[in-house]
Amino acid sequence: MDTKGFATKLKINKVKGFTLIELLIAMAIFSVVSLTSFTILDTVLSSDEKLKLRNERLNEFNSAFLIIERDFLQLSRRTIRLNGEAPISGFLHLDTDGVFSETTGVAFVRAGWTNPGLLLPRSDLQPLIYQLKDGNLQRLHFNFVDSVVGTEPIARVLISDVKNIQFEFYFNDKWQDEINDDQLPLAVALILETNDFGQIRRQFLLPAHRQVAGT
Repeated sequence: MDTKGFATKLKINKVKGFTLIELLIAMAIFSVVSLTSFTILDTVLSSDEKLKLRNERLNEFNSAFLIIERDFLQLSRRTIRLNGEAPISGFLHLDTDGVFSETTGVAFVRAGWTNPGLLLPRSDLQPLIYQLKDGNLQRLHFNFVDSVVGTEPIARVLISDVKNIQFEFYFNDKWQDEINDDQLPLAVALILETNDFGQIRRQFLLPAHRQVAGT
């Protein structure tokens, strides 16, 4: 008997390949693992993108509120004249009739507008309007306090995706939605209604006032 040939035949019989069922099971397991890995990766990337957008949105709010705070802190006791009309009474004008805003707007003059060496043909006073237009909170300014007819303001979008804005004013130890032309409020509150963050309220002190009761 050829023992060598028998041993070789025995070794060959012991070598087996994968069956079709085993291949299908292996492919199914690989597909599940791949799908799970892709889902986890997609979730991580999606969360990272949402976090990035949220941070950009928060930076937009913070930058806008810093600008608004700076403007209110430098509010000047100077009347404003729009389109060559008579000066508006008071130093802080609230517009509820949609004259320069889709909802409610506010106008005033601020001091401290940088003009190094008086090189520009204007003063350091800057007339401002805060308004809501096309879903954006805008900051408008004119180069001259008493603008003539037809003068177009320079607009800057501060906050986008805004549904509504409101202003409140702190007089006599309480907040109210009307202005007293005879005196300036201690503080101004801006209420924003946004589509993503809901209602946001920020309060800003006016010059010469360091604290507001009830804030």
